[in-house]
Amino acid sequence: MTHPAYDLYSPSVRSTCVVFASPHSGRAYPAAFLAQSKLNSDAIRSSEDAYVDDLFAGAPGHGAPLIAARTPRAYVDFNRAPEELDPALIDGVRRISSNPRVASGLGVIPRVVAGGRVIHDGKITLEQAHARITQHWRPWHDRLQTLLDESARLFGQSVLIDCHSMPHEALDNITGPRPDVVIGDRFGASASPALVHEVCEAFTAAGLRCVRNAPFAGAYVAQHYGKPARRQHAVQIEIDRALYMNEQTLQKRDDFDDLRRLLDGVIVRIAAAGAADDHALAAE
Repeated sequence: MTHPAYDLYSPSVRSTCVVFASPHSGRAYPAAFLAQSKLNSDAIRSSEDAYVDDLFAGAPGHGAPLIAARTPRAYVDFNRAPEELDPALIDGVRRISSNPRVASGLGVIPRVVAGGRVIHDGKITLEQAHARITQHWRPWHDRLQTLLDESARLFGQSVLIDCHSMPHEALDNITGPRPDVVIGDRFGASASPALVHEVCEAFTAAGLRCVRNAPFAGAYVAQHYGKPARRQHAVQIEIDRALYMNEQTLQKRDDFDDLRRLLDGVIVRIAAAGAADDHALAAE
């Protein structure tokens, strides 16, 4: 299924309560947006979680739907709340209480891309901002919630695996062995410990080093959808981009398919856990 905001890849048979999502891999840039941006077509892509949708493309083959953004993060950020509007970018927005994401230019309509580079030449109107949210943000989140509701109906619980990538330099200040993957559960608030353990074990078994919540614990998606008391769990995954791409050229590494095959084994294990009859993932 294709929508202007997303592509939905559905399994032939839904066999697990797990839903995979890639909210930041969208690369369908509107021509008018590119024409009025201060950035060239390469620079504006620097905030993308490029190719994360490709890395997790095997999910439907293992019984789990994958919803992948078409809308670019630089246009609308699906991992922000709709009210996170930036008065420095959007005319008519009243300055609200301090929000570090908005203040840094990374609200639901971003003002900057990676490195603090400004996207727009001037401000946009509040009407334009609301149109982006109505036409892109809301359809994505409506579909995602529908997928989780379907899992709850079919399996008695739902699990969202929120898939992202992180700049290699984001890990420069990590003490100890450098991780390949950061698992975020908002310090236990968005998912059961049993689920988070299973996700970490899946990556570890694949030979990838995994840490939790530092430097990424999960943002709006994990906060909004992670409701373990209601048997709706959300876990954020951040994969080091240097494992599969050149961050300067945005080109896939020659061994990209090797990592994709490795992650296919991770998907299999997570999906199998979500298909268990004993509902072990919901254990507290």
